[in-house]
Amino acid sequence: MSSTADNKVIVGDVKSRIDKWIANYPEDQRQSACMPALRIVQEVSNGYLTTELMDEIAEYLDMPSIAVYEVATFYGNYEHQPVGEFKFCVCNSISCMLRGKDDIIAYLEERLGVKVGEVTPDGKFSIKKVECLGACGGAPMMQLGKDYHENLTPEYLDKLITELE
Repeated sequence: MSSTADNKVIVGDVKSRIDKWIANYPEDQRQSACMPALRIVQEVSNGYLTTELMDEIAEYLDMPSIAVYEVATFYGNYEHQPVGEFKFCVCNSISCMLRGKDDIIAYLEERLGVKVGEVTPDGKFSIKKVECLGACGGAPMMQLGKDYHENLTPEYLDKLITELE
C-alpha cells in the first residue's frame, strides 16, 4: 500500500489507531505521536516508509515533513526500502558478537541466499543487523516480528525457517 493524492493511508482503522496516540498528548502537541504514527503506517505499507507516506504523516500531525524525515531516519526501526514478509533482525551488540552473531548472520545469508539488507526473490525473507535488543543473557539473539529468539544455532534457524516457508 502506498500513499498518493487520491489514495491516502491515514483513513479508517489507521486513522483511529493514530488518533489514540494523539489523545495521549496535549491538544497542541499532535507531533508527539510521530513515532507511533510512523510505526502504524509502516505496518500497513508493506513494512517500509516512502517519502509520500512520511509526507502524509507530517500533514496529519500538522508538522513539517523534514521533522518526520528526521525521526524516521534517526531510528533504526523504520525501513525506507522493501523488506521481507519475515525480517530477521539480528542483534549486533557486543554480547551477541562475543557469542557468535557473525556466524549466525553468515548462516542466514547462506541459507536464505541474500545478504544483510537484501530481500529474497519471493519477498518472504530479509536480514537486518540491529542495535542491542536487551537480551544479552540469551545471546546470540534476534527479533522476528514481535518475538525474540535467543541462543541461536543453525539448527534452530533451520527449524524456524522451515516453519515460515
